[in-house]
Parts: sequence; structure tokens; C-alpha cells
Amino acid sequence: MTDNKAVTIITISILMFCIALLSGCANNSRKSTSVGPSLSSTYFKPQKKDVVDTKPKLDVIIPVFDPGLPKDPDDYDDENIWPELRRAEANRFAYKLKEKLEATGRFGSVRVTPDRTATGDLYVLGRIKESNGEEVEIDITVFDISGEEWLDESFDHEVSSAFHKNLRNKGLDPYNPVFEEAAAEIADALDEYDSKTLEDLHYLADLRFGASFSEATFMQYIETDGDEYKLTSKPSDNDPMLQRIKAIRVRDRLFIDGLQNNYAAFSAQMNESYLMWQEQSLIEVQAKRAASRKSIGQALGGAALIGLGILSAIAGGNSSSSGVRAASSAGLILGGIAGVSLISQSFRTSEEAKIHRDSLNELGRSVDMELAPQVIAFDKKSVELSGDAKEQFMQWRTFLQRIYAEEMTPDVQF
Repeated sequence: MTDNKAVTIITISILMFCIALLSGCANNSRKSTSVGPSLSSTYFKPQKKDVVDTKPKLDVIIPVFDPGLPKDPDDYDDENIWPELRRAEANRFAYKLKEKLEATGRFGSVRVTPDRTATGDLYVLGRIKESNGEEVEIDITVFDISGEEWLDESFDHEVSSAFHKNLRNKGLDPYNPVFEEAAAEIADALDEYDSKTLEDLHYLADLRFGASFSEATFMQYIETDGDEYKLTSKPSDNDPMLQRIKAIRVRDRLFIDGLQNNYAAFSAQMNESYLMWQEQSLIEVQAKRAASRKSIGQALGGAALIGLGILSAIAGGNSSSSGVRAASSAGLILGGIAGVSLISQSFRTSEEAKIHRDSLNELGRSVDMELAPQVIAFDKKSVELSGDAKEQFMQWRTFLQRIYAEEMTPDVQF
């Protein structure tokens, strides 16, 4: 009996296991009936963290672009260049590249400056090679504060006519891709340098700033070879001269930071009209190309008329013709700027186009950003700055020189 009971128990166990197994398979074949909100625990799953870039972030200086104007003004027409517009683009392009570099998240402060004499760790020098609404090309050269070249490359982009037909692109700059590509290349160049090298560039920037006030004091730590500067030693972190220079440099940064609002306002003020010019200029370029291919006199005449209209697409002043909408030009007054507001317009006759173009040409002679006079105080002394951005920047640096000299020789009156 005992053996029979054991056999019976084993048999029952096997049957129960098979039933459970079959039941599980049947359940797995059923469709899920789970509905309704999930539990909170299902939402909070560990996320994969991006690798954090621990390298020092360099401060970048972007001087206003070289507009790329021919040396001989007689060549402007031959190369289809409108000099006043190009000078405005030189400011706009520098600010556009600033925005794209900031968007990479790989740099410290990125500042547009009137010229290349400002102090920073990295310098991005740009030149406009082509800009006609359809094609844009810029030459970019990058140097660090030691004088080493990081990049020397041209970036170009061709705008498709389909860009302006897409409603989603309304308000977008068709030139954006060229600045995004340039910013990405500059950011990639950082990978070639280790943390120590980048940190030394920070230090070298302070010493070169100091050398602009006292060459004898700070150049003893630097070895030069032409336009290249090599850090050979460092003063003590507690060195009073170094501390003083760092304090002055903080104020210098704040002054340049203030200029960024002016460049932003200048770019914003011309934005709507500039985007209109880009679209109309693209039409002009394509019309001229089509006319050239077909060699049809009527087409050439139409393209020429379009060209005259586009050249005056951004115009100031008022038209006396009753057949044309009034076009206006206004001084750029925003955040202390008095500059040029460019308003696009279409024209029916070349005579009217010339009137508006001549009006803008006159305004364009002072396209450099005019800043409102400002009084700045530093160390219980003040200075009044006036003129355009470049002039005020030079006056500011002269003022800092005077402040430094007075502290070094307190008995001398300047």
C-alpha cells in the first residue's frame, strides 16, 4: 500500500504540474486587457545620463565680420554688391554666429565686439564672401589667445526657392544652416585640446590683458615668436598686480556684455526687411540666370528691372509717386542705439527705385551702430563715451588705462 500511495502521489503531482503549465501557456496566448492609467512607479525609470563635458569653457570673441567689399568701389556693380547692405550684414552675421555658438553649449561667454582688440580665449574672424539671397558663403578663421590657428575654412549654403514657399519657414532666416555648420565645426575643434591647454589659455588671456596696461610687469611670463604667445611661467595667484588686472577685466567684460544688447537690437530691427530682401533677391538671381540661358531680350529687360527693384528693396524715405506704396526709413533707436532701420519695398519704375536707393545710400554711410552717449563710473571716476560702438570701445579702453596708471602712480595727476 505504501508503494501504491507513493506512486499515486507522484502521479497526481505530475498531473498538477502539467495542468499549471498548460494553464500558463493559455494565459500567455490571451490578449492583454490592461487599461487605464499606469502606476506612478512605471514612469520613473532610471534615465541614461549624457556625458558631461568637464573641460574648461573658453570665452569667445567674434569681431564684426569683414563685409568683403572690393577695394575699388567701381567693382560693386560688377559683383552685384550693395555696400550699405553688406556693412549691415557684417554686424548681423557676427551676431548670428554668436547665437549658434551659444546653442552648442560648449563655450563660455560668446561676445560680438567692434574689432579684434578685445580680450578673450578664442577669436572667430569672419568675412562675407557671397550673399545674394540664393547663395551665402563666409570665410571663418579661428585663433586662440596664444595665436595658434584652430580653423581656416569656408562655409556655404544655397537657398532653395521652395524655402520661401513653405509656411513653416515664415520668419526664419534661410541662411541659418551656414552659421549652424560653422558653429558645429568650431565646437568640434575643441576635441583636439586637453583640459590643461584650455586652462592655460584662460591664464594667458589674463596676462595678455595685463600686458596691455603694463608690458614690463606681465610679459615676463610670456615668450613671443611673431604673433604667437607662449605661457612660460605664472605669477602667484595672490600677486596684487594680477588681482588688480583681474578686477579691471571684470569691468571690461561687463562693458562688452552691454554691447551685446546693441548688436541684438540691430539684428532684430533689420530682421523683417532683411528676410524680405533675401526672398526678393533670390527671385532676381534666378530670373537673371533664366534670362541669360534663353537670351531673350524681353526677359533680360524684365530681369534688369527686377534687379533695380531688389537693390532698393530695403529703403528709407518716402516716394512721391501715387502708383507706389510709401516706403519709410527710420533711425534705429533701441537700447541706446541710433542706427538704420531697413524697410523693403517693390517698385514700378527704375527712376523711383533710384530715389529710394540713393536715400538709403546716404543713411548707409553711418551704418555702424551709433550708441547713445553714456557716462560710466569706475573707482570713483567717471567717463562720458560717445560715438559708434567702435569709438566708444576705444574710449573705454583709454579710460581703463588712465585708471590703472593713476593707481600705479598715485601722486601723479592725469
